[in-house]
This record gives sequence, structure tokens and C-alpha cells, in this order.
Amino acid sequence: MAQTVPETIRSSATAGERILFHTLKNHLDDDYIVYYEPEIDGKRPDFVIIGPYLGLLVLEVKDYTMNTLHQFNVDEWLINTSSNGMQKVKSPLKQAMEYMFTIQDKLKKDINLIHHEGKYQSKLKFPCGYGTVFTRLSQEQCLRSDLYEVIDPMFVLTREEMDPDKEEFSEDNLVEKLLNMFKIPFRLKEPLQPREINAIRYHLFPEVRISREYKQPSPYRDQLLLSLHDLKTMDIHQEKLAKQLGDKNRLIRGVAGSGKTLILASRARIIKQEHPDWNILILCYNVSLSRSIESMVRTKMEDPADLFEAAEENRNAMDGITVRNFHEWLRHDLKTSEKDLPALLEKLEKGETILPKYDAVMIDEGQDFAPDWLRLVSLLLNEDTYSMLLVEDRAQNIYRRKRSYVQDTGLDFRGRSKILQINYRNTAQIIKFAWEFFQTFSETSKVVAGDLEGQEIIPPQSTRRKGPDPAIIQATSWTEEVRKVAFTMKKLHEQKKVPYEEMLVLYRVKRTYKVDVIGTIKRIFEEMDIPFTWITENQETKRLYKKEDGTAKISTIDSSKGMDFQAVFMVNADNMPFALEEDENREVALMYIGMTRAIEYLTISYSGESKFTEYFDEVVEKRKQIGESEEMTK
Repeated sequence: MAQTVPETIRSSATAGERILFHTLKNHLDDDYIVYYEPEIDGKRPDFVIIGPYLGLLVLEVKDYTMNTLHQFNVDEWLINTSSNGMQKVKSPLKQAMEYMFTIQDKLKKDINLIHHEGKYQSKLKFPCGYGTVFTRLSQEQCLRSDLYEVIDPMFVLTREEMDPDKEEFSEDNLVEKLLNMFKIPFRLKEPLQPREINAIRYHLFPEVRISREYKQPSPYRDQLLLSLHDLKTMDIHQEKLAKQLGDKNRLIRGVAGSGKTLILASRARIIKQEHPDWNILILCYNVSLSRSIESMVRTKMEDPADLFEAAEENRNAMDGITVRNFHEWLRHDLKTSEKDLPALLEKLEKGETILPKYDAVMIDEGQDFAPDWLRLVSLLLNEDTYSMLLVEDRAQNIYRRKRSYVQDTGLDFRGRSKILQINYRNTAQIIKFAWEFFQTFSETSKVVAGDLEGQEIIPPQSTRRKGPDPAIIQATSWTEEVRKVAFTMKKLHEQKKVPYEEMLVLYRVKRTYKVDVIGTIKRIFEEMDIPFTWITENQETKRLYKKEDGTAKISTIDSSKGMDFQAVFMVNADNMPFALEEDENREVALMYIGMTRAIEYLTISYSGESKFTEYFDEVVEKRKQIGESEEMTK
């Protein structure tokens, strides 16, 4: 529940303002502050929201109905009021924007809140956004009245998006809309600290005093091992693949850690350089992965290729590029939901509806996409360009999507696919360990090395990079297991200098009838002074995931796809295969995914018994026998 100032809304507030006030109060997290009609330099914006990951957001609220609206443009509206008849008023979005500029100008006077160098010199270190709320208009009415022609939907909250009593209301969508109400995409590298929030309050509200100390955020570092700079000197196959991918549909099938996402991001840059006016869509299934891809693509787009690229162009590097997870795309861009897909597809195929068209589409982790999803994407591709890049790894297919691209989606990748078998992410020891586990348990026996289109699993080839064998921790209780894991993490941090932000703890479920998985992890980590962030606590924490914040990350295995960390700890392995999961192959794929997130150090821990832990017990026993044999031969 957010903190609201004042605690309750005034009795003379409009019905719509009341609904929004209570919605923000009840559906935003505890660390949000919501101001209702604060006075700032003689002005009174309707709502000002401050959040650690949000920054500052101004909302202008209007109770307009369809009968109210007469004429409108970007700057000025002619409205029909019940008391004064026809009246010219300023566009509510422009009004919110002006309030935001007033606040920005006030906050920029504090040198501790601005950048002192670089392209953001003299600009605030956190984003300031603005938007409008139409408490009595639906999305359908906004479309029908052409309201979206003068206000981009990203800056609008409609009745069903802000009223919990409406069936279409979604807390996730509400938070997502607020996070996207920024003219210039600018996500915080680390959350606003309490002292920075107090600094904002100090300048906006004179009675508040603050400390002016500020910790400079750590610079962004590419999530993956490979970068655009490295692409020129790394594996020649990857370089050619990124530069020579033609138009039309293309498929890249590769093992975990083979640089599929790198190629996708690099390809986005290449296409944008060749076709600056193209509208590019990048999709994946996983929420936190979409944020990682967005950061990676942005870094690629802003990195100058040569001296002819002006800094001015880089400011708008993401123009025309949309990065979403699939369901976010449905909600945000297409204004629909998965349950409505069959009817929507039928209308599209009959030409009975119009949706946004894309000149190029790129899909990461394509094995997670259902046939209808791909069919929808293919129908929204520009017929003249039809440029689709699909990257996938069927060994990571945890959603068991079964399809034939040609029969189910109309996409024919025969002769248009490439295979990446070399794993650059993991050490030879880790990839061997993970692949042997996968082969032991997976019922998917069709493994190939050729250039085929079906459901094949690609066996990984390791690089020559060596490292320690994956560790296996056996414990007598869950509490002891977590303590051993925490001790190992501190040892890696102190002796091997592995930053905590390069450590990932993976769990299958957050609670079982036996143990409170997350509760125990949090308690023991706090006791042992291990900083951590539970990135899969809720949808918002997934969307706001940032790797480099100085904390170890705690995540479900499902949400770890696309991530990589120096050290990975897969805890509570005795809870796999999960008893309530009917498809054991999915559990095998999840374990494989988790293992292959590790760059250098992999640890599997358990304190009970399961089919998987019996396998790990055998690995431990074999290691002992090999060790004893080696001792005898010395």
C-alpha cells in the first residue's frame, strides 16, 4: 500500500479522482509516495507520484465524457461543460507536461540531483514523466473519438485501466502504464535511495529537510559476455551471421550461451542503420528477459559505429524499436488479450480489422511461443519486407509448445535457418555437467547437429574455457542447506572477489508444505549480511530488474532464461521434479536452464530426496571413487 499525502482525499474531489486515489494507494507498493493536489510554486497538479524505480510522475485527471468532447488537437480542446457551455481549455496532456517542467526546473537547482557530465549533463539523474487519466472514458471510446490521435495511448489511463471494479482492470497493467509514461525512455540503473526521495520532497515542499549526499550509480555493463565491440573479433561464424542475415524470415537455433540474443540485438542495430524509418518489434516470453534485451539493444543502438554518428542521433536511438514480452505487447500495443486471439486472428485473415504493422520482427526464445502467437506476428509483418528473425533453443522448451512452423504458422524456415552449437557462456565443466543431466532424464531423444526445421535438440559444443567442477551441497535440513549456500557465497565474494551482483540463487517454488523457501533464504541472507534482491517477488520487480545494483539476485528458474551470472546456486533441488508438475520433461528443461545460467561457478544444493537428487548423489559418489583411485596411483 502506497503512502498518500494527504492520508485521505478531500470530500469535494470528483468521483474519478476518488477512484484513482484509492487505486494508487491500494495497488502501488509501500515505497511509493502519492501526492494529491500538492501545491508547487503556486500550481496544483492533480497527482504527483514518486517511486524508487519510477522516478517522478505527474498525472492530470479529467472526468470528461463523450458528450464533453467537441473538438481537440495537441494543444487546445473545445469542451462542452454543463455549467459554462462551450469552453476552450489547454490539452490535459500539455497541462501535465507543463507541471512536470515546473517540477524539473525546481529540482535541477540542486546540484546533487543532476548529471555533471556526459550527454545528460545538467539533466536530472532520475526520469520525470507525465500522463492523463480519463476516469469516464474507456479505451474503446478513446479510439472511437480519435482521442488517441492527439494523445499517445502510452500517456493515457482509461476507466478500465484505473478502476479495480472493472473486469478488465489489472494491477500489473496499471503499474506498467505508469512506468511507461515517459517521453524519453529512461530507466533507473539503481533505485532512488531514501535520501534522494527526501531531496525531491525538500525542494517541492519546503518543510522537509534532507541529506544531500549522493551515491553515483554504477555504469551499465552489458548483461552478456559478448558485446558489439567483441563481435568484430570473436567467432567468425557469429560475425557473418549478424551481418549477412538477409530479409524475409530467418531462424537461428542455438544452444544456451551461444550468443543468440547478442546476434538479435546486433541485427536490430544493423537493420536500423540500413532502414532508419523501419518499425522494429522485438518480442520474448519472459518479463525480466525483455528488460535485459531492451537494455542490451539500447546499448547497441547508442554505441557509435564511426565518427559520422552524431550524439544528437544517439539520444533517439530507440525510436522505432519496441521491446516487449508477448503478453505486454498484447495489452500495451494491440489492446487485446490471449483469450481473444482466435477471434482476432480470424478478423485479421479476413481483413476485417487493422492493427499496427511492423517492418521487422525479432523473437528471442522462440521455443516459448505458441503457434497462434507466431501466426499473429506473421500477420502483422509488412508484406513488402516480411523480415522476421526467430532465435530458439529447444532444450530450453519449458512450455512444451508443439508445432510445425509451416503447418501451424505459415512460416517456412527450410533453407533459411542457422545453427549455433558453441557455448561461449559456460565453462567446459558446467556445460558437460548440464548436458549429461539433460541427456539422462529428457525423453526428447531427437538430437541432431544438422540444419533441420523440426523439434530437434542441439547438443552443445564447449569452448576451451575451463573452471571448477559444479559443486553439489548435501544437507540434513533446509536451514542447514541455505546456511551452506550463504557461506559459499561469502567465500566466493571474499576469496574469489566475485561481486554479489554476479550471484544468482534459483528456486523452483517459493513455499512448500514443508518449508518456507523464500522466507528462509531472506532470513539467513540478512543474518549473514548478504545483500539480495528478490526479482521474482511480483510482476513489478520482474519489470524493474537491473543486474548491477550490488545485490545477489533471487529468482525462479522460469524467469532466469536469458540471464547469466558468474555464480549460480540452484537450491532446494529435492523439490524437483516438482510433485504438482505432470510433465517431467519440463522439470528437466528447467534444471538444464538453471545450470546453464552459470558462467564460472555452479552449485546444486538439496536437503531431501528426489529422482534428481539420486542422480546427484551418484555424481558425488563417482567423484569420490575417482579421487580415491587417483590417490592410489600416486
